[in-house]
Amino acid sequence: MSAAFQVFQTTPWLLITAAVLLGLMVGSFLNVVIHRLPGMLERQWRAECAELGGNPAPPAENFNLVVPRSSCPKCGHRISAIENIPIVSFLALGGKCSACKAPISARYPLVEALAGAIAGYVAWRFGLSLAAFGALVFAWTMIALTFIDLDTFYLPDNITLPLLWTGLLFNLGTTFTDIASAVIGAAAGYLILWAVFWAYKFATGKEGMGYGDFKLLAAIGAWLGWKMLPLVILLSSFVGAVVGIALIVFARHGRNVPIPFGPYLAIAGVVALFHGAAINHYYLRLF
Repeated sequence: MSAAFQVFQTTPWLLITAAVLLGLMVGSFLNVVIHRLPGMLERQWRAECAELGGNPAPPAENFNLVVPRSSCPKCGHRISAIENIPIVSFLALGGKCSACKAPISARYPLVEALAGAIAGYVAWRFGLSLAAFGALVFAWTMIALTFIDLDTFYLPDNITLPLLWTGLLFNLGTTFTDIASAVIGAAAGYLILWAVFWAYKFATGKEGMGYGDFKLLAAIGAWLGWKMLPLVILLSSFVGAVVGIALIVFARHGRNVPIPFGPYLAIAGVVALFHGAAINHYYLRLF
């Protein structure tokens, strides 16, 4: 084990290559989480509602992150191991199911490529360290939350709350910030968006965001500390405004049609993780 550690420490390109390959495999798993977790939660809620109503839970097949095996949603063809190699299988199949030739969403290789690219960057930036491991956990989780929110307008507590507590645990050793800053960041992250939510609701009578956004910003604060929160809020608001205007102008997206805010928080959180200190330093120098 120590010999392998020494090899990775003295051979950066090998560490980066291993990280990219690991990221591609994790990206394949993230696709499963993105696709299945909302369905798993929906089944759980239906069973709980039936129980509260005094009715038997609706019968359902075993459905989780492991079973059943992945299959084509159109023809039911079971995806073999050779058809499940990250990115390579998508390219070899021409982006189509091998059985019915139905198109496969480009999102699958996109998620895998994102996870792999981020892993390579983390390995290059942090080397073989606890910070690298934490950065991977944070960034990969942000990828999953981004695409789940885009699909469902929901940020599951099953992900956001463990992410928050994990951030606090990492910062017990001041991995990304000191523990006091992390605790304040978690509390402030939640309360800032909570206050915005109620101010907007009192002013308009409408809900401008979901509670999952509060928890996501709290998790980002727990990982990066309270000093990064202004940057994260500004960046996410800017990106959200640009995307929203582009959708209205170019895609004729109705102004009253909701847009999930979680992806913009996630993007801003990843940017702040890697470059937040430099951006804050540059910004403060202007004043």
